[in-house]
This record gives sequence, structure tokens and C-alpha cells, in this order.
Amino acid sequence: MQKLIIETERLIIRNLKASDLVDFHFYRSNSEVTKYQGFDVFTIEQAGEFIKDQIDREFGKAGEWVQYGIENKATGKIIGDSAIRLDQDDIRIAEIGITISHKEQKNGYAKESLIAILNFLFGIDDFHRVSEIVDAENIASIKLLKSVGFRQEGHFIDNIFFKGKWGSELQYAMLKKEWNKNEPKIN
Repeated sequence: MQKLIIETERLIIRNLKASDLVDFHFYRSNSEVTKYQGFDVFTIEQAGEFIKDQIDREFGKAGEWVQYGIENKATGKIIGDSAIRLDQDDIRIAEIGITISHKEQKNGYAKESLIAILNFLFGIDDFHRVSEIVDAENIASIKLLKSVGFRQEGHFIDNIFFKGKWGSELQYAMLKKEWNKNEPKIN
């Protein structure tokens, strides 16, 4: 297992740290940011406990979600976070997720982060597959996934009781051989 650090031209994807609390809470307490997420808005206390729980987690443990801060190199502040969970039964398979601050959306950070994470995962010997589950109403995330080559594999109708109502989800996935064939470039 290892601490994960992924760098792009504008971003560093790395473990959360205590000094991220104010910026992390800023976007995780916004209902528009959490609208399609599996969590609700965070209080400052919840944000602090979440970060505390994630600080020392290392990449590589089967079945464990690890949340990484997405830091803007220019400001040194986190602008979002990304989660990676290796499959409980086969660490050659992962599920991922990305959250970007409402103040930083539409700047290409989600795509830049996603491509960097896919490069990292598919750069691991024998790594096979990455998937993401997305709310069927989350059009921006669906467009993002399609833009880097994910394909829809499933449509689960009213499969989750979520924030007071039944919701539908879509499953997207990509295989390493698909990534290697069509690896997107950041614009």
C-alpha cells in the first residue's frame, strides 16, 4: 500500500489533511454540490471527522473507499475531492467518484482529475476495469464520463431511496484496453 500523489499541470491529487478543513467544508456544505451525491451537506464537525478518518489511508486496500483532496497548484487550496475504492474481491477493479466545488466547476478540473486518476489506475500492471455509478439526473457527470470514453452498462430504475425520494442510477465503466486504445487528452 502507498500514499497516493498524482500531479497534473494544474492539480495535485493527494491525501486530505487537517488544513483542508475550511475549503473542504465550504463545498461539502453546499446543497447544490451534494445534490446527486450519496452524502448530504456536512457540518464543520462532520467535515473535520471525515478528514480525520481519511488522513492516513493508503491506496491499495481492497474494499476501502479512500477520499483524496484535489488541490489547485496555483492557490494551494483544495477545490474538490476524489474517491477510489478497489474491489473487495479483486484489486484489479476500481470504482471512483469526483466532487468539485461549486465555485470551481466548468473550469475543466473534473476532467483533468478524472484523466489523471485513470492514467494512474490503468498504469498499474494487470489493472483491468474502472466503474462509476451516477445519478440518472446528473447530466454534467454523465457528459464528463462519456467525454473520456466511459460507456453505460446499466440503468437501475428507482433503485435507491435517496434524500426523501426514489432515484435512478446509471453505471458507467471502462476497461484498460479501451483506455489504451482511446486515451483522451486534456484540452
